[in-house]
Amino acid sequence: MRVTINAKPQPLSIDPRETAVIAVDMQNDFGGEGGMFASNGLPIEAARATIAPTSRVLDTARAAGMTIVYLKMEFARDLSNLGGPGTPNRERHLRFGVGVGNFLIEGTWNTEIIPELAPRPGDVVISKHRYSGFFQTELDRVLREREIRSLVFVGWTTSVCVESTLRDAFFRDYRCLVLSDCTAEVVGSDLARTNHEASLLVIEALFGWVTQSESLLRALPQVSVPPAAR
Repeated sequence: MRVTINAKPQPLSIDPRETAVIAVDMQNDFGGEGGMFASNGLPIEAARATIAPTSRVLDTARAAGMTIVYLKMEFARDLSNLGGPGTPNRERHLRFGVGVGNFLIEGTWNTEIIPELAPRPGDVVISKHRYSGFFQTELDRVLREREIRSLVFVGWTTSVCVESTLRDAFFRDYRCLVLSDCTAEVVGSDLARTNHEASLLVIEALFGWVTQSESLLRALPQVSVPPAAR
């Protein structure tokens, strides 16, 4: 059963059984007190504000039989998958102290999904070591095996890992919907017009659809497909 979601630039029709929610990097280092962002003096209030609406989306999506995929940004303890000396990826991450203590180190509290949004049995968790969730991961294979055609994006941060993953999804012909109140930005959050807004504008214009969580929630209660029926 297909449902229609009120979105920009026009309504979007999806089949929940062919749709996955992609929760991008909603982990302690990016949205938790004591995590990497907060320890570097970066504001996490906007990220924290997305937790409640995202929780409602995940619960409703599971009930509608949608696949839930969590992406986690994390590196090996020896930083061997961060990139070689002098590479841009390595230099930019080291600026934030990646590898200092447990910042963005796999298997630690820092890279766990925040407790309020912890994965449940049946959810998929995929580790990544670049901004895009498709780069050198099994994400595309997992989605193809489940015959997923549409993706709903939530997570942090809008203009970096969310947008990077969404662009790669668009290039692979997935239909992409961003929930604006379930995504948040750190970089440039104090500017008159934020990077969050800029990303939403370019996504709406060129790469997909944008709406708020309430639009999705209003559409999904019409559907009752148990996950086991997939």
